[in-house]
Amino acid sequence: MASNLKCQICSKPATVHFTQIINNKVHKIDLCEACAQAKGVTDPSGFSLADLLVKVALNPEPVAGNELRCEKCGFTQADFKKHGRFGCPNCYDTFKGMVEPMLEGMHKGNKHIGKTPKCALERQSFSERLTALETGLHEAIRTERYEDAAHIRDEITQLKQSQAAVQQSH
Repeated sequence: MASNLKCQICSKPATVHFTQIINNKVHKIDLCEACAQAKGVTDPSGFSLADLLVKVALNPEPVAGNELRCEKCGFTQADFKKHGRFGCPNCYDTFKGMVEPMLEGMHKGNKHIGKTPKCALERQSFSERLTALETGLHEAIRTERYEDAAHIRDEITQLKQSQAAVQQSH
C-alpha cells in the first residue's frame, strides 16, 4: 500500500517514519530520505524524537544567547530538546511557533477537544429521547389523539425501565 504522507520539512513523499511513545502519548514524524539524512536521523538508535522534532521545527538551530526562553519557568528550546517536554503551561504560548507546526503534522489539528465518555453519550441520548417522547405525549393529549398518547406513554415507560436496568448493572 502506497503512503500518502508528506515530509514535514519539504513536502516530498515521506519514506522515513518515526514513532515514539512518551508518557503514553504517541509522537510521529514523517520525512523523506534526503531530509532524514540531512537531519542526521538515519540511525534510529542514536536520537530521540524530541531531538528530531526540534531539528525539524528549528531550521537552522538558534544561536546561543538569542534562544527563546519562557518568561515564567525559564525553559528554552534546548531544554525541550533535552527533556522532550515543556517546563510549564506558559511554554506552549512562548514556543507556539515551534509547537503548532509539529502538532498539525502529528494530529488532525492543534487544539485538543477531548472525548466524551460512552456513558455520558448514553445518558445524553436517553435524555434527548425522553424529552422528545414527553413533548410528543403532551402534543398528542393537547390535540386529543388519545391512542397516540397511550402508545407514547407506553414507550416512555419502556424507555425508563430499560434505563433503570442499565443503571443497576453499572
